[in-house]
Amino acid sequence: MAAKELDFHEAAASEFKAAFRWYFERNSTVAEEFADELIRAVQHVLEGPRRWPAHIAGTRKFVMRRFPFVIVYREGVSAIQILAVAHAKRKPGYWLGRL
Repeated sequence: MAAKELDFHEAAASEFKAAFRWYFERNSTVAEEFADELIRAVQHVLEGPRRWPAHIAGTRKFVMRRFPFVIVYREGVSAIQILAVAHAKRKPGYWLGRL
């Protein structure tokens, strides 16, 4: 079975960049660790998108271990779409307009 493509929603990419910038302003090493963890998380999602729990409106979520972020995604026929890189304390479902 061929791997699905990755589609990173523009707003999710902006959320990642903002979080990376926030960490970088405080500690560049931690910022790099945040980026590394996000990359690993996305790789896990691509390898087995149905392994993580169902979430709002047909999406799924991957909870990052070290950082307080959740990756919200949905599986399409040919691609995995990352809809949000959401801080865990943010209002759930704020990203629903991205569906």
